[in-house]
Amino acid sequence: MALRSIVLVALLIGVATPAMAAEARQSTFGRLPDGRAVPAVTLTNKAGVSATVIAYGATLQSLMIPDRNGKRADVMLGYDKIDDYLKTPQYFGATVGRFANRIARGRFTLDGRDYRVPVNNGKNSLHGGTIGFDKVLWSVVSVKSGPAASVTLRYVSKDGDQGYPGTMTVDATYSLDENNALSIQYTATTDTPTLANITNHAYWNLSGEGSANGAMGLMVTIPANSYLPTDDGAIPTGEFRPVAGTAFDFRVPHAVGERVRDASDRQLVYGRGYDHNWVIGRSVTPSEHLMAKVYDPASGRGFELWSNQPGLQFYSGNFLDGTSSGKAKRIYREGDAIVMEPQIFPDTPNQPAFGSARLAPGQTYRNIMTYRLTTGQGAARPASSRR
Repeated sequence: MALRSIVLVALLIGVATPAMAAEARQSTFGRLPDGRAVPAVTLTNKAGVSATVIAYGATLQSLMIPDRNGKRADVMLGYDKIDDYLKTPQYFGATVGRFANRIARGRFTLDGRDYRVPVNNGKNSLHGGTIGFDKVLWSVVSVKSGPAASVTLRYVSKDGDQGYPGTMTVDATYSLDENNALSIQYTATTDTPTLANITNHAYWNLSGEGSANGAMGLMVTIPANSYLPTDDGAIPTGEFRPVAGTAFDFRVPHAVGERVRDASDRQLVYGRGYDHNWVIGRSVTPSEHLMAKVYDPASGRGFELWSNQPGLQFYSGNFLDGTSSGKAKRIYREGDAIVMEPQIFPDTPNQPAFGSARLAPGQTYRNIMTYRLTTGQGAARPASSRR
């Protein structure tokens, strides 16, 4: 009997283990004009969630999530051909850096030396410059199936790239587990002091990227008591302004579109909506903390966003202008998606009160973000059971 029991247990283990494993599958998304292939890796779990990452821009190209009725939809704005990423770049799902967000006038001083980086957003530098991390081909380092399926991509940014000092080696790891947690981790090292602020620029429409519903009905919660007001060029003024009594107070849930067109608030006029950094903390923390909650009442889909970063850039898709059409062959218009980017504060190199963006040799930069997805059929395991 004992031998029979052992055999039975072994058989059960052999059956159960593959069923619990999330799968990673590699393919080719297309080719660049110079002939280089663009690898794609799709991560899939048993709950019907799947994420596709392409090596161009280390980009989250697709995220399929079931709704409360089990119907799957792609909730990421983006393209189904590499040619469109090249012809009409919009940062859809891309990794942005070396310095995400803006640097005023494309200038900063580091260790007593002045640097200039490309100005590509009015008078300012945005998302690393004209050829940032979103516009280069990354290398696939590893692809793994298992309890958490993952792909790790790498890019080596040479000394002087876009005007930044030091050779920086950056890894981007996407992983999807069976608890419906999609994680993105960025790490970076350098051989010379430089700046580091790397994040992901995913555009979310939880009703589906081809849905006419857009993102204005999404319910958003941000646990921040203050935010960073900006000038008319989206550069923070340096003030930490309380959210209380303003359209920027998301400490209790509000629909994105509820107050976004309030012309009495000059900040909404400057940004044509929300395009600001909320202050979750004042420094990077060792572990992740809650940054935001987003829920779509129409589909039942949603997520909690956790990260170790102090700031959250919340952008309400104000500059989607109808010049791009996505995977469902629908034109993307203003308000069709939202972006939530965990990061250090914009223009930190020029604003000492914001802390430091300096990365030195021997240090490792880390930005860890986890989207705990609600599928309508279930959600990611709560934080207390994940640590």
